[in-house]
Formats: sequence, structure tokens, C-alpha cells
Amino acid sequence: MINRPVIAIAGLACETSTFTPSRTQAPAFHPRRGNEVIDKYEFLQAGTPLGDSAEWHGALIGHALPGGMVTRDAFEELAAEIVDRLSDLVASTVVHGLWFDIHGAMCVEGIDDAELELLRRIRAVTGPDILVSASMDLHGNVSKELAHELDLLTCYRTAPHVDVSETKERACHNLVDLLLQSSKNTGGLVRPLKAWIPVPILLPGEQTSTRVEPAKSLYDAVPEVAEEPGVLDAAIWVGYAWADEPRNRGAIVVTGWDEKAIAAGAERLAKNFWDSHQDFKFVAPTGSFEECIDTALASPVHPFFISDSGDNPTAGGSGDVTWGLTQLLRQSAFKDPSGPTVIYASVPGPQAVQTMVQAGVGATVTVTAGAEVDHVHAGPITMTGRVHSIKHGDKHAIIEAVLQVGSVYAILTQLRKPYHYEHDFTDLNLNPRAQDIVIVKIGYLEPELFDMAADWMLGLTPGGVDQDIQRLGHKRIHRPMWPFDTTFPEPPDLTARMIAKSNEPMNGPGE
Repeated sequence: MINRPVIAIAGLACETSTFTPSRTQAPAFHPRRGNEVIDKYEFLQAGTPLGDSAEWHGALIGHALPGGMVTRDAFEELAAEIVDRLSDLVASTVVHGLWFDIHGAMCVEGIDDAELELLRRIRAVTGPDILVSASMDLHGNVSKELAHELDLLTCYRTAPHVDVSETKERACHNLVDLLLQSSKNTGGLVRPLKAWIPVPILLPGEQTSTRVEPAKSLYDAVPEVAEEPGVLDAAIWVGYAWADEPRNRGAIVVTGWDEKAIAAGAERLAKNFWDSHQDFKFVAPTGSFEECIDTALASPVHPFFISDSGDNPTAGGSGDVTWGLTQLLRQSAFKDPSGPTVIYASVPGPQAVQTMVQAGVGATVTVTAGAEVDHVHAGPITMTGRVHSIKHGDKHAIIEAVLQVGSVYAILTQLRKPYHYEHDFTDLNLNPRAQDIVIVKIGYLEPELFDMAADWMLGLTPGGVDQDIQRLGHKRIHRPMWPFDTTFPEPPDLTARMIAKSNEPMNGPGE
């Protein structure tokens, strides 16, 4: 009998667009090793019920800011270290379980289904008997093969994601419970049954936010299914729209002990998803960038937020598209410093930032920024303005500098950075609540921004994560697929596929 199971932790997470020219390198994952992994999660600390329930060993985890495809060299470097560290652990003790800490939408040069490839390499070291539990983003992808290699899998139930820690903790609780149950079973390891259903829908997150219908009701049904007798967990993945691999689509997975119950639960969720496929709309009013600006200027309430969504760095955009800032500075309304005030976040420009640092706050400078990676949609932008503020030491940006051009406060960064929190602005001596307009490279507004916004619009702007996914040029996804196809020769097959256990051969080819 196992009193305290030994559980390893490993995984790589990066949401990557195959339609942006940037590439993600190994340092972008900010790898954590050994105890650094444990330190990241409060629910694994000594003295907590979950922390004390098992002996946790961090191998390596890496969570990169979304971006372009991961280079093959980066993947090989990090995957090899994960395998080496797990090899050392397996050689020194019996390892009972693995928490596979991933996102689910990582694309690697020359590899389809990168998380599956990583898990297969891990299992080659740990052996087939180890139980593996994965926690994922609901914007990830679950192929039949990945579902087969995993024993337990779950994902977020909210978008924006306010249940990240809760989901990861659930994945670990499920794993510990399963290992303790297995230890009492004279027949050996207990592996749950899994029902998997692919759903031919692929939509951007901005049309599937759980703040609004139909995704709100769709995801409200997930815990209801998970609480049914004979069911252990349930999950819906909406998939990741800005990558072009065969696995990119919606998926349902329900795990448990009662085959009829989990199949019925999976089919209920799949039917709900498909029945709603024509009802998904953008989470906010949309318009061209010009229409958004005109609406913001005419609005009686402020601050008015605009999402420059096509280059959203937290969806996989390169972050250095200058199209939005170029269009903004062409507007006559913002030429004079006394005009309507605007914050624009942000454009990377390493040399521009260095020039501003050398000149100092208050100096007038002419700098050029952006389009070093993605110059398809617009070239570099040259601006003359006053240095408003400078900040050193940001985790992502390294150095940030604000340039006032007319009534526009443009945030320039050494490296790209998402702007999700009020302190991101106040740290730069900017008060977003007092501005007329705040423009952020984002899709749906993250919670703090949403709470600050008196009103907002989603700008349908160009970039590597263009909201108009039909013009991106997908070639490898399964067809027919909504909304790429609006007519289907026959209704999709939404019957549950029972997935073989991870230590057994997969039953049938992948789909």
C-alpha cells in the first residue's frame, strides 16, 4: 500500500500561432527546476492537504508568453532536460505519478501534436505503469492520441481564465486520489475510462468567452456532468484557432468509472456545443480600427477601451505590428497635446527604448520602433515626442518607456509584453482610469481591464492572430469545420469514442 505516492511534475506550455513570423526560443519558457517547480504552486506547499498527501518532485516546467512557433532546437533542449531529470528521479526512487503541466496549443517546427511527442518521450523513461494527469487551457487541443496517452485530463472552465489554479489543483487531486485508490487495489493500478468526442468547430476565444452566451451555459454544464455518479471529471476544449494542425478543433473528454455515464455525459456536452455553433458571437461590439476610434471619441463615458486584437501577444501575436499605432497617430484629433488623451500599449523597439533611456524623462526624441519581426502588415514607425516615463526590470519587457506624441502616450518596450493589470500602467506614471481612450493589444479584456472600462470595443485589426480566421489560410485542419464551412454533407458524428487505457494499444486510428 502506498502511504504517500511519489509524483513528478513536468511540462512545457506555450500558445503558439503558426500565422505569425516570430519564433519562440528556449529562454522564453523561463524554466523552473526542482524545488522551483513546487514553489510556484501554493497548493503544493508543505502544510497544505495536497502538499502533504504526496511526495512531489519538480523535474522541469516552462511557461512561455504566447507567440510564434517553438523552434525545434528549443523543444529538443527542454525536452531532453525533462527526460534527463526524470531519468535521474526514476533511478533513485519509485515514481507513481506525473502531473503533466501543459497548455495544449504548443506548435513546434517539424512536429505535429508537440505535447503528445513530449509525453511519449517521458513515458519511454518512466515506463507504462506511471499514472499521468494533465491540466490544460481550454484553448488547447486534445487529439485522440493524446487522450490515449493520458490517464486523467482536465482544463479551465472559464475564459477569461480565472480558474487556472483551481484547475491545476483539481488535476493533482484527481491524480493523488487515483494513486491512493490504486494502492488499495490488489489487482494493481486503477485507470479510469475515457470518452472523447471531436467537435468540428474552431473559433477564436473572443467568440467563446464564458462571460456571455452560449459559452456561459455550455461551460456551466461541465461541473454538472462531472458530478454525475460514475464520473470523475469532464472538460470541453474549444481548441486553438490560430494554428494549422489536424488536431485543431473542439473536443470533449469525460473520465470516470461507469462507461454508460461518461459516454452519456460526453455526448450531452458535445450536443450542447454543436447545437450552439451558429450562436457564437464576439464578446463585445466590433468594428474596424477607425470605427472603434470614432465610437470612442463620441462616447460620453471614459475610459473607453479598444482591443487591437490582431496582434494580441497573449494569443500568439508577435506583438510588434505597428499598424494600430500608425493609424492612431494619423488621426488629427490626437495631434495636439491638449487633445483627447490616449494610452497605446504597446510596441517593442529595443533601440528606441535605449535612446529614450539615454535622453531621460522630459527629453524630446525621435525614435523608430516595431516591425522587426512582423513587417507584413506595416513597417517600422518613426515618432517624435517627449519621454514621459521609464521603468526598468519588468519580467517580460525588461525596460519600458512611454513616449508622448501629441495627446497619445505610446508605451514602447525592449521586449514584447502584455498589458493586463492596472499596475502595468500606473507603474509607468499613467492613470488609465483618467484617460479618454485606452488601446491595448488584447482580445477580450482581462478582468482588471474589463472592470476599469466604462465601455469598450473589439477592433478587428490585422496580425498573426487575426479575428477573421477564415482569411488566415488554414490548410491542414479537418474539414468540414465551422465556420470555415457553413454547410455539412451530413451531421457530425458526436458519439463517444471510448479511449483505450494508456498502458494498452490505442483502439483504432486517430481522427
